[in-house]
Amino acid sequence: MSDGFVEIARLLRLDVAAQLALAAALGGALGLEREIKGKPAGLRTNTLICMGAALFTILSSRLAPAGGDVGRVAAQVVTGIGFLGAGTIIHASGTVTGLTSAATIWLVAAVGMAVGCRAYLVALGATALAMIVLEGLRSVENALAAHASRMHLSVRARQEPGVVTGVEQLLRESGLLVEGCHVRREGDDVLLEIDVRGPRRAQDPARLALLDHPGVRAVSTMGPP
Repeated sequence: MSDGFVEIARLLRLDVAAQLALAAALGGALGLEREIKGKPAGLRTNTLICMGAALFTILSSRLAPAGGDVGRVAAQVVTGIGFLGAGTIIHASGTVTGLTSAATIWLVAAVGMAVGCRAYLVALGATALAMIVLEGLRSVENALAAHASRMHLSVRARQEPGVVTGVEQLLRESGLLVEGCHVRREGDDVLLEIDVRGPRRAQDPARLALLDHPGVRAVSTMGPP
């Protein structure tokens, strides 16, 4: 009976199915965190990447001829994943976003390859450590942000629907926290007096992003209010 079950499992490749299921679970765990945060590479993307990396690694060892290079196919996963990671990075108006998502994709592929190599403890440990980094270090970032420098912005914009919301959204996307915004009319324009807080490296890109906004006429800054 046991021999028959082993033969059926061999024919159905249940070992491969179990590896792919584990890869899907680990990739999904990391992808779920990205999905909750509203990032471009979310649950489905990371799950498929982890499964694909695992499958390529498995096929690489099975298809290699006797004495051949079993890592040739798997090595191309690293190259291919670079293109996917680059697709999640957005550079616009002097700001760069998506670097963490790109790094997560890179790690998810490595986890999938570890599963494909049957290094299950390595894959589980890497996933757990990645979750700690993604979630645990967020409190550290928030603590550092509390001591970040403040800046006061005076933004002159056209009186258009959604211009105030658009300006605040640009500032947040640049990595700055909007602490207060006072709006008043001046002729045909509106003047936004905005207090922001954030790292100094994000302030110049934020000003450039505002100047590129079609509804913004001028931007001036000063130190802490």
